Amino acid sequence: MSPIRLLIADDHTLVRQGFCALMNSVPGIEVVGQAADGNEAVQRALELQPDVILMDLLMPRKDGLQAIREIIHKLPGARILVITSFVEDEKVLESIEAGALGYLMKDSTADELLQAVRAAHQGEAHLHPSLARKLVRRINRTPDHSQAAPTTPDSLTKREMSILQFIVQGLSNKDIAGRLYLSERTVDAHVSKILKKLHLANRTQAAMYALQKGLANDAPILPM
Repeated sequence: MSPIRLLIADDHTLVRQGFCALMNSVPGIEVVGQAADGNEAVQRALELQPDVILMDLLMPRKDGLQAIREIIHKLPGARILVITSFVEDEKVLESIEAGALGYLMKDSTADELLQAVRAAHQGEAHLHPSLARKLVRRINRTPDHSQAAPTTPDSLTKREMSILQFIVQGLSNKDIAGRLYLSERTVDAHVSKILKKLHLANRTQAAMYALQKGLANDAPILPM
C-alpha cells in the first residue's frame, strides 16, 4: 500500500522537526512537506495535496484557522488535524466548524499521534465530549444558513441510522462492520451515503448533526 503522505504546519522549528523525525521513522507514513506559517501551509497543501495535514493554529502571516478555511475551500476533501496546546481555545471550535476532522494535543504521546494520523487518513478522527457539547450549543445558537441545510433524519434508512450512532460513539468502519456483521466495504458505502444525504463533509460533522438532532442516545464521542 502507498504510504500516508503527511504535511506538517507549525511555526516552531523544533516541534515541526520532532514531528517529522517521528513520522518518517514509522513504516507506512511519509512526511512530504513542511510549512512554517499559514500562507506556506496553504501553498504546500495545494502543491502536494497530502493525505493528512497536521495544522498548528497559532502561526504568523496567516493563522491556522484561516489556512484551514482556505484549504477546505480549495481542496474540499482535505483531511486536517488541528495541533493545539489549548483545547479551550475558541479557534479549536471554529476550526472543526470550518472542516477540520479533529484535534490533537501537543502533549499527546507518540502512539496517540500515530493513531490520530491513521484515523484521519480514514476520515475517522473524533472529538472529546466536552468539545462536542460546545459545538452543539454553538450550532443551536447560531445556525449557518449559508450552506445547504441537512435533510431530515427520515431520509436515512434504519441501517444508516444505526451506523450514524456508531460514528458518534467513535467506532471505525472496521469496528462498525464487526458489530453489524457487514463487510467493511459495505460500511464505507453506507457512510458515504449518510454524508451525501445530510450534505455533510466528514464524520465529525455527522457526529455533530446526530448530537444536535438527538439521534445519538446520549452516546459519547470518544477522544482520539
